[in-house]
Amino acid sequence: MSIKIKTIAIVSNTSWNLWNFRLSLMNALRQKGFQVIAIAPYDEYSLKLKEVGFVYHEVKINGGGINPFEELKSVYNFSKAFHLYKVELVLSFTHKANLYSIFAGIFSNTPCVPNISGLGRAFIKKSWLSHVVRALYKVTLTRAPKVFFQNLDDLHVFQQLSLLKNNQAIPVPGSGIDLNRFSSSHYSPRPFDKTEFLLIGRMLWDKGVGEFVEAAKIVKIKYPQTKFILIGPSDYDNASAITLATLKDWEAKGIVEYMGQLDNVIPQIEAADVVVLPSYREGLPRSLLEACAIGRPLIATNVPGCKDLVIEGETGFLCNPKDAEDLANAMIRFIKLSDTQKKEIGLNARKLVEEKFDHNIVINKYLETIQELMRTD
Repeated sequence: MSIKIKTIAIVSNTSWNLWNFRLSLMNALRQKGFQVIAIAPYDEYSLKLKEVGFVYHEVKINGGGINPFEELKSVYNFSKAFHLYKVELVLSFTHKANLYSIFAGIFSNTPCVPNISGLGRAFIKKSWLSHVVRALYKVTLTRAPKVFFQNLDDLHVFQQLSLLKNNQAIPVPGSGIDLNRFSSSHYSPRPFDKTEFLLIGRMLWDKGVGEFVEAAKIVKIKYPQTKFILIGPSDYDNASAITLATLKDWEAKGIVEYMGQLDNVIPQIEAADVVVLPSYREGLPRSLLEACAIGRPLIATNVPGCKDLVIEGETGFLCNPKDAEDLANAMIRFIKLSDTQKKEIGLNARKLVEEKFDHNIVINKYLETIQELMRTD
């Protein structure tokens, strides 16, 4: 196929996501001469997108919503936005934004290239909703000229479920990482009994936050001065959300320190001894990418996405998902390492992202795909 492309919409479930994960791509597209429209629900980062010169358009998405009328309203509003700005190509990110953008594109005759960044709760827990989501993907994805996947495990799942056409999938190394912004920093591990463990992510049970807390209790029995830090938004519009009250209760009991959502997590990663993510499943986790780039060891679950970055014994340690005791054992294994061993793991982590996860790899894949779509057969 060939299409004329001058205006590209970048769509996500939050403006925060666009600002933190898609800004490099948006800048690269703008530098190539494309008009870039940011479309997402309004939050404080919407203004930041406008301040750096992007056109921003608000479309609401209810992350946990299942009311069909509200969902159809969102699809309609996306379609209106595509028509308003004469969008010729949509690049979408996150589950609902992917589905809505493709549906809206059907109505407005606008091609959409979605990015599958993990399978989400609907795939993790089998329910009537998981059947609905799979059916929606089956209807929508075959309409997309190309589909980006952030890890091969998810790609294979979609192929096994016959959700894709031949030659439709494009694997990419997550969102990539800006190795200049997230530069390697000096690493001086704390004494073993004062080790600091850091988890960055949305405060969701599916991210393994509960297991992190339970593991902290186990580790603190033997190493009471160890620290466990949580960073990320709470009360998120998600069925797996952990309430702020629960987080504050854990903090009051001295199990963890909760720092909330931060604009810049680099100082906290630099201060940590190891970054932890006990998630049930991921696309390619940004927090682990950032930790690797800064040169910090990792502890994560042996699941798709996480295991792409955690090479056992080289860049960190893997543990079983939904297993706080095994996570605690991995933490204690790390504590017992020598400073030299910890530093070597951090260096290996940085080397891994330099070789495989530079954001320019992802940006170039998008530019190549756009050129391919514009090319006349």
